[in-house]
Amino acid sequence: MSLCKFAYHGPETLDEVLALLAEHGPAARVMAGGTDLVVKMSRGQVAPAVVIGLKRVPGLGDLRFDPVHGLELGCMTRVSDVLEHPAVAAHYPALAEAAQATATVQIRNMATIAGNLCNASPCADNAPTLIARGASVELRSPRGSRTLPLAELFRGPGQTVLAPDELLLCITVPPPRAATGFAYLSLSQRSAVDVSAVGVAAGLTLADGRVAEARIVLGAVAPTPFVATAAADALRGQRPADEAFPAAGDAPAEACSPLGDVRASAGYRRKMVAVLVRRALERATARALADGRARTARPAEVTP
Repeated sequence: MSLCKFAYHGPETLDEVLALLAEHGPAARVMAGGTDLVVKMSRGQVAPAVVIGLKRVPGLGDLRFDPVHGLELGCMTRVSDVLEHPAVAAHYPALAEAAQATATVQIRNMATIAGNLCNASPCADNAPTLIARGASVELRSPRGSRTLPLAELFRGPGQTVLAPDELLLCITVPPPRAATGFAYLSLSQRSAVDVSAVGVAAGLTLADGRVAEARIVLGAVAPTPFVATAAADALRGQRPADEAFPAAGDAPAEACSPLGDVRASAGYRRKMVAVLVRRALERATARALADGRARTARPAEVTP
């Protein structure tokens, strides 16, 4: 199917982007990597009168890490940038795992993290880990800026809280914490490059050999990323070797609301949630233990 007719704008400053959004409102679409927007346009799912390209605006692709302030991803930061950046590999390995699970090499070289989030697909790989790590997003419009937790960005499949004149400007991830580990695991039923049928992000902080805090976020099993708060809270005070720990995946599997489709049945998704939660917690625990030992041996260093 051919694309609809549209006017293309390539602004060179953020102010120009915001002015175009204010002028055209719902008739405009912002294009970062274009891997989602162009597909939707070719299928007739969206038909914008105006497309606003961001490639010519300097600074929007910056990826910055600071041990005190954490990680900041500009709205033009590509998935491959996250996957290849040494600070991400060292301090945020679960984000690299989610980036690795995203589509193909060709798409990762074009697609942006912000675009992946704004597409609001329930099976997006990058959302669960960022939510588990407590990421926030800055939304900018001619009316000013507002910051909100990433989990609050999503309203439903393909729907976000972004106003027509707002741009998701950047994503901020808190700095690493001591004795803390995160992991992301996903499963595709059909092929390694298919979108995930199930995605699980898990993280925990250890203190005196017990879980002080835990987070579990699921993808592709609910209309929006599913934060399994009750299941994570139930892990507090547990030792990783306790009997309750291996069974931690059962509660999220029962609490989520997956649908069956061509990629996987609802029953299969539930079973795989239980398996992947346990495996992700095991990997997160190993990282938290390694982090604790490394910080004890080298307290001046910041480790994964």
